[in-house]
Amino acid sequence: MEQILRLHADETAPELQRRLSHTFATTTGIGDPYLPQKQHSNAVAAKLFPLFKQEIESSDDPFDLALRLALAANIMDYGAAAGFDLHETITKAKHTFLAIDHREELKTALRKANNILYLGDNAGELYFDKLLIAVIGHPHVTFVVRGGPALNDALLEDAVEASMHEVAGSVISNGYDSPSTIVEKSSDEFRRAFQDADLIISKGMGNLEGLMKLADPRIFFLLMAKCDVIADYLGVAKGSFVVAGNNRN
Repeated sequence: MEQILRLHADETAPELQRRLSHTFATTTGIGDPYLPQKQHSNAVAAKLFPLFKQEIESSDDPFDLALRLALAANIMDYGAAAGFDLHETITKAKHTFLAIDHREELKTALRKANNILYLGDNAGELYFDKLLIAVIGHPHVTFVVRGGPALNDALLEDAVEASMHEVAGSVISNGYDSPSTIVEKSSDEFRRAFQDADLIISKGMGNLEGLMKLADPRIFFLLMAKCDVIADYLGVAKGSFVVAGNNRN
C-alpha cells in the first residue's frame, strides 16, 4: 500500500484501490476475493425483493419508498466497512430526512429524459436498484456494472442473477475493473451510452469519487455517506442519505 501510494499519489481513491486489488490478487492467487460476500449479499437481497416489491406496490408513494430502499441498500459495501446491518439501515431510511434532497429535481429529470443511464454499485444492492427502476418504469434505462472484480461491486453475472433485464432496457459493463466509474478508462460501449444519456443516476460513494469533478448537470448522485471523507465533501453527517443533483446547492 505504501509503495502504491508513493508511486501513484496523484490518482483517485478508486484507481488506487484497483492497484491494491491487482496486487492482492497476484500475491494470493485469488482473482475475486469478495466473491463469498457478493454471493451472500445477492442471496439476502433476493429473499427480500418480493417482500419489498409488494410493499412498494401498496404504498401511497411508490417512488419515494423505492428510492429510500435503494438508498438504504447502499450500506451493502464491504469496501467501506467489515459489516453492516441492512434491516436497521432500511428502517432508518424509511423515516429519516435526506441530508441533501433533490428528489423533485430528479423526478423532473426522469420525466424529460429519453435515455437514462443507471450506474450500479454493489452486489445485493442491485436488487433494490431493480425495485427503483421498476417504479420509474422508463423504457430506455441502461444499467451499468463493473468491468471486472472490484471489491464487492456488482458484475454482469450479478445483474443476470438479479434478472435486471426485466426492468432495464439493456445491461452493460463499463469495461473497467475499478470500484468506480472512470469515464476516460471505460469501454467504447460505455462511453457511447454515457454520451447519449439525458439523465445519469450514479449510485454509491465509489461512483461519486470517479465523477464528482465532472461539471455534468445530467448526473444525480444517490448514496449513503458511509465515511468521513465523503461526508465532509458533501457537507453532511456521516450516515446521511443523499439525493444530490450535480452542481446543485
